[in-house]
This record gives sequence, C-alpha cells and structure tokens, in this order.
Amino acid sequence: MTTSTSSPQAEALPPRAGRRCHNVLNSLHATHYFCPEVGEELGALGVSDPRAVNFAIRAAALGAVGPGTVAATFFNYKYELIARHVPAVWQVAAPQDVLAARLRGVDRTLRRILGDEVVASPEMAEAAHLALRATEACSRSGRPLYAAHADLPVPEEPHLAYWHAATLLREHRGDGHLVALMDAGLDGIEALVTHTATGKGMTPKWVFGTRGWAQEDWDAAEERLRARGVLDEEGELTEAGVALRQRIELATDRLDLAPYEHLGAAGVERLTELGTAFVGAALQAGAFPADLLGKKSASK
Repeated sequence: MTTSTSSPQAEALPPRAGRRCHNVLNSLHATHYFCPEVGEELGALGVSDPRAVNFAIRAAALGAVGPGTVAATFFNYKYELIARHVPAVWQVAAPQDVLAARLRGVDRTLRRILGDEVVASPEMAEAAHLALRATEACSRSGRPLYAAHADLPVPEEPHLAYWHAATLLREHRGDGHLVALMDAGLDGIEALVTHTATGKGMTPKWVFGTRGWAQEDWDAAEERLRARGVLDEEGELTEAGVALRQRIELATDRLDLAPYEHLGAAGVERLTELGTAFVGAALQAGAFPADLLGKKSASK
C-alpha cells in the first residue's frame, strides 16, 4: 500500500463517521475468527489447536516471530498462553503457508455466509475499491500489525480485496488504539475488563477461553480499577470510568482519522452502507457466537 495525505478540499467528516465505518469493516473481517473454514485450512497444515490457529493467522504477516512480539502487538493476551504456542507453531506451518491457508479459508467463509451472488456483485467490487482507496492514507510508522499486513499483496478477487482492505483498516485502527490504552494507563486485562463493562466487549467467558486469563486475573484487575475509581463495587463503570472509555475512543478516532478523511464524507458513507449490508448477511448466516458480547461472566 502507498501512503498519501488527505486532500485539503475533502468535505469534513461527520462526528464518529470513521469509527462507524471501521466497525462494519472490522465485523466483516472478524468473521474468519469464528467460522470453521480457516480452522479447517490450518488443520490441513497440521495446526489444530484453536488458540494456535488464532495466533498463527494474525501474526503470520510479521514472519516467524517469537512470543514477545505477539504479546506486544496483540496487547491483551496472557503471555504464558502465547508462549505455549509461539514460536512452536512456525515449526508446524511456515508463515507464508499460514497466510495462504487463511486466504483460502476466508474465501470459503465469505462465499458461504454472503453467497456467490453477493461475492460477485457490483456492490462488492465498489466496496473493495472504496476500502482500498481509504488505505492509501494509512501510515506504517508506529503501527506494526498494520505495516506487516500492508506489505502483503492485494488479492485479485474483489471480495478478497475487500477483506484485505478491511484487515488493513482494522489493524491500522487497532495499533493506534493500543497507544490510547497505554496513555490511559490500562494494561491488557484492564482494557478487556473496562471494554466488557461498556457492554460492547467480549464476555468474560470468551476472554478466558481466547485470551488465556483466569477468573482470579479478572478479579484482580477489577480491584485495581476500583482503586482508581474506574469501576464500582458491582463491576460497572463509574462516571469516571465512562469518561475514561470515551477519551480512549476519541483518541483512537483521532489517530485513525487519515484514511477516512482521504476517502471523504460521501465515500465513507457509501462504504459504511455497503459494509452494513454485508455484515447483516453475515449475522443472518450465524457468523458470530450468540454469547460473544456482553457483561455476564461465565462464573458469576
């Protein structure tokens, strides 16, 4: 991907327009974490543990890195879980083979949940064009996961080009989001606890199952956050906690503004409209677990 600056003549974006656009793009990107096809493709390479699959498909763009790099770039996973699978996974499947298998799995996933008609539609080609145009203004500096994925070739087929662009925009925002979290003084699990407390993050059940944390880790993080006045005794965000999460999201918006300014207000609106339709179809197809998001703990 090339890097360019936003046009000075670009129409000003409405508040949070970039965030809304990112949210639908990210949702489409995220389908491959929950659908079986990518796991099947990695299984054919000999990587069968779901956690190893998760680390491999997202870290492969970085090369055969060790657990420290994965912990730094993924931010909210427990290091001991990462070290259990990385770098051992690269002895089973080389990063370039993982990337190829991931793309095959994404192709199968999108064809199943969207249907061949949508995959081959003019709307998909339009969405790919718009999303790729937005990535032209992304910056590699200080954004390791984005930069690694930006070095990958753009797939030729529009639905895969759209997914690739969505991945770039997701990682670009995600890298900036980590800066905002650290500036707010949150560590990995504290970030998860406060996000879950908003009702928009993963449930503790999914945090424990995918990030490697245990209930005692969660409880200790809650205690630290109570001491800071971020959570109340019931584990809900206090007024200060709500304000903290709002500041984090606004800071993330600022750090992620360039691609959406570059695309322009009309382009962002259209890309959001197209992406919303795709995500709606994915939801209808059951692409996401019903208990993925919310506040309820599996043990409380």
